[in-house]
Amino acid sequence: MKKLWSVFLSLLLVLTLGAASAEGLLTPVDSTQPVYPYTWKGNKVVRRYETDTLKYTVETTSIQGCKCYVTKVWMKSPGQQIKKATAEWKVNIQLPEKMAQTIEGCALAVNASGYVSPVFPWIPENYPGQSEDYYYTPLGSLTITNGEVFRNLEGVPFYGLTLQEDGLHLHVGESNEEVLAQNPSQTWSFYVQCPMINHGEVILDETWDFAKKHAARTIIAKMDANNYVLITATSSVGLTLWDAVDFLQKKLGPEWAYDLDGGPSSALICRRAGKKTLTVIYGGKSKDADVMGFVELTGAE
Repeated sequence: MKKLWSVFLSLLLVLTLGAASAEGLLTPVDSTQPVYPYTWKGNKVVRRYETDTLKYTVETTSIQGCKCYVTKVWMKSPGQQIKKATAEWKVNIQLPEKMAQTIEGCALAVNASGYVSPVFPWIPENYPGQSEDYYYTPLGSLTITNGEVFRNLEGVPFYGLTLQEDGLHLHVGESNEEVLAQNPSQTWSFYVQCPMINHGEVILDETWDFAKKHAARTIIAKMDANNYVLITATSSVGLTLWDAVDFLQKKLGPEWAYDLDGGPSSALICRRAGKKTLTVIYGGKSKDADVMGFVELTGAE
């Protein structure tokens, strides 16, 4: 009799919990998992950061023999939690870690815009002006930092990323007037062919030799309104943009993907939850024009 009563109580408990969960009173949550329902998982998690407003995991994987770090990022309010730090306009470039340290509460950062300097003097033929016009500045026809416009080349379309109230947006050849009308607070840009995926479709230029070369890369992709993925391809073997596109399409399926500056400029910098010190996971030994940082959402924001 006692056994039957025990079974009855167990069944009653299950039914009660089930009803409560259905009514939203109890919602089982695995807090170790990213908010986005990723089916893909890397070989090893090398860093996990989790707070109420910012979560990310850094995982290792191999893509066509190249060791890569794949960072899955969730933010409660991307438009307020993605930040930009830059070197002095037309004066110098700086180490990514040093720039990231100027972003208050920075928990994650990567190298961002491409740039031109006396060491890397080449600019694309479809950019107006001379190399000297771009020394120590990000590439792109439009440069905005913290709401201030530093460059606005008339008649030259913009290819790159902007930060708006709802997060990052990809622009593929829009006029600067169209971009400015969307009230962006930040821009990041590299070569005009760097948009890789848009609206889920591959738009990478098949004739672009740069995309076919094996190199260290930093790629950012948008999964949905709150989730982004960063791919940091190391230089041991290097990664082509076509291999990156294949991985993104087959394993993740992002809305869009963009190739940020890579090569010697590559940097992946993280901070452990509850700690104040940033740690360089990969790269970070060469100076850059700017970085993209990720922070927690504070009460003031």
